[in-house]
Amino acid sequence: MTQLQQSHGPQFTRIYSYGAARGDLVVPNEELIGPIDSSDEWIQQRTGIITRTRASAGILAVDLATDAAREAIEKSGVPADQIDLVIVATISNVQQTPSMAAVVADRVGSNPAAAYDTNAACAGFSYGVTQADALIRAGAAHYALVIGAEKLSDVVDPTDRSISFLLGDGAGAVVIGPSETAGISPAVWGSDGSKADAVGMNATLTQFRDGVAPWPTLRQEGQTVFRWAVWDMAKVAKRALEVAGITAEDLAAFIPHQANMRIIDEFAKQLKLPESVIIARDIATTGNTSAASIPLATHRLLQEHPELSGGLALQIGFGAGLVFGAQVVVLP
Repeated sequence: MTQLQQSHGPQFTRIYSYGAARGDLVVPNEELIGPIDSSDEWIQQRTGIITRTRASAGILAVDLATDAAREAIEKSGVPADQIDLVIVATISNVQQTPSMAAVVADRVGSNPAAAYDTNAACAGFSYGVTQADALIRAGAAHYALVIGAEKLSDVVDPTDRSISFLLGDGAGAVVIGPSETAGISPAVWGSDGSKADAVGMNATLTQFRDGVAPWPTLRQEGQTVFRWAVWDMAKVAKRALEVAGITAEDLAAFIPHQANMRIIDEFAKQLKLPESVIIARDIATTGNTSAASIPLATHRLLQEHPELSGGLALQIGFGAGLVFGAQVVVLP
């Protein structure tokens, strides 16, 4: 019987560069407290958010994704036409199809790259990195562009107290390619669909079409999500260190999904992170940008602390599904 040929890629991959695009509007707590009958103090105490970035009406998630991608490609040194895989992690593409990824690939000069969107909510960027790493090492791609991009202001209800005031708009991108040493550790990823009702849309598009529900917006059961994040996700973060073969002492940075400052603080405590580990706290001025939050937070961390370059960072995303994904990466 004739044997099929198989492709094989490099042994290792790494992240070459980061790019970022935040919404053009700075929205302070004061602008949102009226409809939810709240206060700036309450929002800051509960979430750590002072302001969040949101995008003007004419700016789409795909525009933010394009801007972030262009910066990442430029800094990577990889010609755009050599990128043959584009993955966009998003929950806010306003069209079911075509994918945001195919449009971005064309816009940045990577046409005809393989391109698709992936929906793993706030774990989406981690999922995208896991896929790009595996696909390059399998020989299915040479260079990958992974983008987390969200315009969550399109799916908020200003009167909702459960999640709307947390959300922002932005995109973060990375270029991933071959490496002589391991730059991305194995992923600890998974899901728990039994808790699907804890975070998600409050209606379907067909219910909206049929006039039985308003435009679907994001909602969450705050306490359920908080407890899950703090207890279960701390275990996932510890497991990610184990499978990477390192300890908390080896880390230069900890970059959790920017969901809530209290969750981030609790993580740091449970992981027993040494003082030397720099913790991303981008949520204070960017808000929760779902799939974009980890790359945006990393981009800012590298700007503020260039000495982190070459160091190890633990990243963990978690959210609607419920889904989670974590791995250790070498910072470019």
